[in-house]
Amino acid sequence: MDRVKFTQMKDGDREDYEFLTAHEAEYTKGTAERLLKALVDLDKGLSGYKVTRLGHSLQSASRAYRDGADTDWIVAALLHDIGDIYAPHNHDEYAAAILRPFLREQCTWVVEKHGDFQLVYYASHVGADPDKREAYRGHPYFEDCAEFCERWDQASFDPDYEELSLDFFAPMVREVFARPPYDPEIIRPGMREPLTGTRRG
Repeated sequence: MDRVKFTQMKDGDREDYEFLTAHEAEYTKGTAERLLKALVDLDKGLSGYKVTRLGHSLQSASRAYRDGADTDWIVAALLHDIGDIYAPHNHDEYAAAILRPFLREQCTWVVEKHGDFQLVYYASHVGADPDKREAYRGHPYFEDCAEFCERWDQASFDPDYEELSLDFFAPMVREVFARPPYDPEIIRPGMREPLTGTRRG
């Protein structure tokens, strides 16, 4: 069997759906490689900064790594803007949706909200609300997102910063996307890890 028999989902049988389940499971094994390619493709997107979009992503992840952050934080920093090509108006939500099955909830919440938090730096120059992040004040991950933006995101547009290579981070991306999706021991709802000094080994 190389494809299903049905033309409408309601007409599929067990054989069809067992085939699709196995087929999709095999396809998902390539997620990390597709994301690594998408990071390179970021350089085809928005320009105008002093560094490329890939450069920004690598700088963010490099800062996280050098701060001793754990793998979840590093991969979150690397992929936080992965949605810039396909979802420029909600790139943060797009990135969080990709990461949510595989990273700690704390990290995916920060990725999802970082766009609102970044407004504090530039909103007054473009007629937007610099205090938009205040809607989340009191949330358990509020300070984490503020620190993520301050330490790793807004600071990572420096052409003189020596970022680590994509090849350096690739094993971490592969490790994360090889995890079982939505594993409660990985997602750890409500649990917090500091942004700095948490990496083991």
